[in-house]
Amino acid sequence: MPGGRLTQQERRRIALGLADGLAYAEIARRLDRPASTITREVMRNGGPIAYRADLAHRATERRARRRRQGTPRGTQARPPARGRHIEAVREYEETFTGILVAMGLPSMMARVMTCLTLAEAGSLTAAELARHLQVSPASVSKAIAFLDSQGLIRRERGERRHERYTVDDEVWYRTMMASARSTAQLVETARQGAGILGSHSRAAARLGDIAHVLDFVSESLSRTAMQAREILRANAEATSGGT
Repeated sequence: MPGGRLTQQERRRIALGLADGLAYAEIARRLDRPASTITREVMRNGGPIAYRADLAHRATERRARRRRQGTPRGTQARPPARGRHIEAVREYEETFTGILVAMGLPSMMARVMTCLTLAEAGSLTAAELARHLQVSPASVSKAIAFLDSQGLIRRERGERRHERYTVDDEVWYRTMMASARSTAQLVETARQGAGILGSHSRAAARLGDIAHVLDFVSESLSRTAMQAREILRANAEATSGGT
């Protein structure tokens, strides 16, 4: 039924549809499901490239078991904000995490990043993260160390010397700029290779094409990131000024 849970057979058909390059809407039509159901299913389970039907089915069963068992008293890190529907927020967390994983972020790091991004208070301690995600403090510590090394989070000194972690307001700007720099390095390396291989080499021509395309991408990404930051800053100043 369109409103029921996805079956394992349906997940296998989703995987086949993705392998055939079908759009989410077309897969949904063939399964008689809402397109949003297919989109959420794929993105919470690794994205269109990494989606695996059997793994997705087992992950869904584990989530269902955790919900049936319920959360023990005292383990909820942060109550849902007023107006938030608990199940809707939980599903959205899974969807957001799936997108981060599809972008290349390891699973635990993606879960911590999602938790911090959606934290109503704006920051969380390691203990709060561990309770909310129901994982060990060691897992949280490892994820925090990775995210900090990538400049994705900021550490703050909280009460009783407990560190609090938050997603910086400009984290996505820095991420885009880091990506632009990495792409620019690849451009330079490709150009060096083209020079070494010689003007008559087919491989050199291939490297030249790579450099040409990625140089445009790197410059466009940097320019767009800077423009977006200026727009966000202007909006923030206008809002703080009561305009």
